[in-house]
Amino acid sequence: MKTPDSAVMKAIYERRSVRNFADAQVSRDLIMAALEAASWAPSGLNNQPWRFAIIWERESKEALAALTRYSATFRSAAVLIVVFLDKEASYDYTKDCQAVGACLQNLLLSLHSLDLGAVWSGEILKNRDRVREVLKLPERFELMAVVAVGHPAHHNQKSHRQPIEELILLEK
Repeated sequence: MKTPDSAVMKAIYERRSVRNFADAQVSRDLIMAALEAASWAPSGLNNQPWRFAIIWERESKEALAALTRYSATFRSAAVLIVVFLDKEASYDYTKDCQAVGACLQNLLLSLHSLDLGAVWSGEILKNRDRVREVLKLPERFELMAVVAVGHPAHHNQKSHRQPIEELILLEK
């Protein structure tokens, strides 16, 4: 299938998970721009239940890296963006989790559009309470993901998708 010629479609088809980063700083302005775009995700009643912790310092990155088998990715990232669901802002758990997922997709696409690489890590969820303790955050914040961000070490990430015909359950 030919990819439609729009910037959004191009970003969707070209974005890849980046797990290897160059040893280079990332501008705070770029991270803030990406977070601003992330915050424009849809949410039920426009409750915007997502919250972010931005982790630049090595000590905190190390503490989070110790909680995942993807520690090398966390350590090499210029910044970690820890994404939470604010349970006090939530009105429907499933819908709010979906909203945070949309926020994460906006974040990944905006980082890609800014020539940054990123990977959405969910494996760390097994240690969600420890993450909150490391960051000294109250229980009202439920970990949804950690996004490792940096300048890609290379641009040769590959991916594939199942044929769309295999994913459609029903068409009437």
